[in-house]
Amino acid sequence: MSILLTGGAGFIGSHTCLELLQEGYDIVVADNLSNSKAESLKRVQEISGKSLHFYKADLLDREGMEPIFREHEIEAVVHFAGLKSVEQSVRHPLEYYHTNITGTLILVELMQKHNIKKMVFSSSATIYGNAKRVPIQENEPLQATNPYGRTKLIIEEIFRDLSIADPEWSISLLRYFNPTGAHPSGRIGEDPTGFRTNIMPYLTQVAVGNLDIVNVFGGDYPTEDGTGVRDYIHVVDLARGHVKALQKVVGTKGIEAYNLGTGRGYSVLELIDTFERVSGRSVPYQVVSRRPGDVAISYADPQKAWAELGWKAEKNLEDMCADAWRWQSNNPQGYSD
Repeated sequence: MSILLTGGAGFIGSHTCLELLQEGYDIVVADNLSNSKAESLKRVQEISGKSLHFYKADLLDREGMEPIFREHEIEAVVHFAGLKSVEQSVRHPLEYYHTNITGTLILVELMQKHNIKKMVFSSSATIYGNAKRVPIQENEPLQATNPYGRTKLIIEEIFRDLSIADPEWSISLLRYFNPTGAHPSGRIGEDPTGFRTNIMPYLTQVAVGNLDIVNVFGGDYPTEDGTGVRDYIHVVDLARGHVKALQKVVGTKGIEAYNLGTGRGYSVLELIDTFERVSGRSVPYQVVSRRPGDVAISYADPQKAWAELGWKAEKNLEDMCADAWRWQSNNPQGYSD
């Protein structure tokens, strides 16, 4: 039996591939490489000493996806694939709705056709919108403030309706906060193609000399230093959360949502200060206007994941910065090196 990872060559997907291979799973990856590189999977196999199956495939191409299900006995799907920039989603909402929602519908239809009813879904804390209280619990009202977040919220609702219609489905909705860091080996990390959605790649690119300055979006939030506060979580911790969620869905039925975060928020300026201290590099920055759709403060209450999945984040902000810098300093041009 195999586990299919859609978008498995991406930042979080590649780290999850590695964790699953190290746990002894047989892995199949489908990725259109629109915001990832196949080199990441080569390095995953190098680190683990194990092989995986890779298909360059797009979820919107039903015929292109079909052979994956015919050629492998898929037990469960970990669904990462999709567009993920809040800012870009505000500018290109139709592209986000079409790619994320239609792609998911095609995937689920193929799963139903082949009688596969176990899913771990890559959701997002953006679906909490401007939460009234922090830390944010899973029962917080859902109110996405941007098209990206709304695609995640709509997909969650689709899965809830599906679970009601067919109780044989087992689905974990993983709402993660702000993934960062890299594998401690320095061999795999975050290497976005084109538009960067997270702040850490900007910090590392400035530190390595490829960019001149970091833009800090918003200096007038109601926070201690005026910059946005986020729950940064190490990508290795996040990947291990997917392993725990997968272990749960293969043995249960029903649908549950879980926050994957550390339970602590840091401001953007705190992140920059920590990165400078850990890396020994100066990172010039400038405060610019807020981005549409961003919120002031967001950090998780992760207690449910600990109680039901046996998962909690173990790495701190210094670990995230040190591992991200190790990755970037070893690979100044990312996987192109």
